[in-house]
Amino acid sequence: MTATKTAVIGAGPMGLVCALDLLKAGHEVDVYERDDRIGGMSAHFDFDGLAIERYYHFICKTDQPLFGLLAELGLSGRLRWTDTKMGFFWNGRLYKWGTPQALLRFDGLSLIEKFRYALQVMKIKGVKDWTALDKIGALPWLKSWLGERACKVLWERLFHLKFYELSDQLSAAWLGTRIKRVALSRRNLFHESLGYLDGGSITLLDALRARIEALGGRIHLCSGIDKVATDGAGKVRGIVVAGEERAVDNVVSTAPIQYLPQLVPDLPQDFTARIRAIKNIPVVCVILKLKQPLSENFWMNICDEGIEIPGLIEYSNLNPGAGPAIVYAPFYMPKTHPKYARNDHSFIDETIGCLSKLNPRFKPEWVLASHCHRYDFAQTICPPGFAAMLPPTRTPITGLIMADTSYYYPEDRSISESVKVGRELARTLLA
Repeated sequence: MTATKTAVIGAGPMGLVCALDLLKAGHEVDVYERDDRIGGMSAHFDFDGLAIERYYHFICKTDQPLFGLLAELGLSGRLRWTDTKMGFFWNGRLYKWGTPQALLRFDGLSLIEKFRYALQVMKIKGVKDWTALDKIGALPWLKSWLGERACKVLWERLFHLKFYELSDQLSAAWLGTRIKRVALSRRNLFHESLGYLDGGSITLLDALRARIEALGGRIHLCSGIDKVATDGAGKVRGIVVAGEERAVDNVVSTAPIQYLPQLVPDLPQDFTARIRAIKNIPVVCVILKLKQPLSENFWMNICDEGIEIPGLIEYSNLNPGAGPAIVYAPFYMPKTHPKYARNDHSFIDETIGCLSKLNPRFKPEWVLASHCHRYDFAQTICPPGFAAMLPPTRTPITGLIMADTSYYYPEDRSISESVKVGRELARTLLA
């Protein structure tokens, strides 16, 4: 009996996990990736002699799909946990954040506002069904809990610097799951505990590649798919790669779904309209290697009129093996924003220029290396009612299944969610 041939588009964790599960079920699987390496947003690059992710990643204690995959691949022993700290830069001053003591000492909120903030976090930790919060906006929801003034202090600038004119197009469920995920990743009330893989995400990616190849799967790098061909009766016939059509029975796309209307011109117009209704914003992510740490924090939220970055991630304060000091500075913004047209060096210069505000001891000579990456589909815009907006993963074309990071909703973007959705795609196809 001939094995069912399946092409998986995209060699990020989602595509690799889907390919693995299909191979275990007896499919013949080829994975096609436009990039020159596997990993997608979790891919590594050589940063001044250091192998590190292009974009920052961390693991939370609720990431059960990832833990299951690590156990399957024999990698559970490579998981490390660190008690991390968080900072909050507001009104020209860096505050400690993330603990009851830090909240009490913060002079930007009244005692009642602090109580309402803590109560909201405690309430969110217990939410299991996000249906109601999917239908209301994030900012109105925050204001209903915190009040106008506290919401402005804690949240409004963060929203503005990530979404700009789209700030009011986010659901409360989208924000609530992010608060809950980190709030539940604590060793106790006073200590946040986040994880990483020894060796970085490439540890997992290499193990996935090895297992896929051991099962007979093939991964084709620098091999984007030009078109998904159908038989004229609404069924997948094959894929076109570099002008050559290759026969396949099924296609699973884990690329941004916005590519699908071009890749699959036979999709019905009403379905492509639903795809095009899903909007994303890009990120320009600056990475710096410093001579010494900038702060004690892993994560620093910035709500200050003098700095146009919503936060800094000092990755070396999570993973000490990353070097003396590695800092990520993500600039999120709609692609239509005039600032996005600037070159990479201007974003690097802007980042370096604001570090002395965050740490007065900082000097430009601390910078040992710098780099900048861009990704067009970094953050899906998830307005109220977004759950109903998402098209089904099983498309009207028989044999064509699709998903991307939009389908993590309402959960946060993470490798764990990639694992979860990748396995769901495999189950959908096998069904």
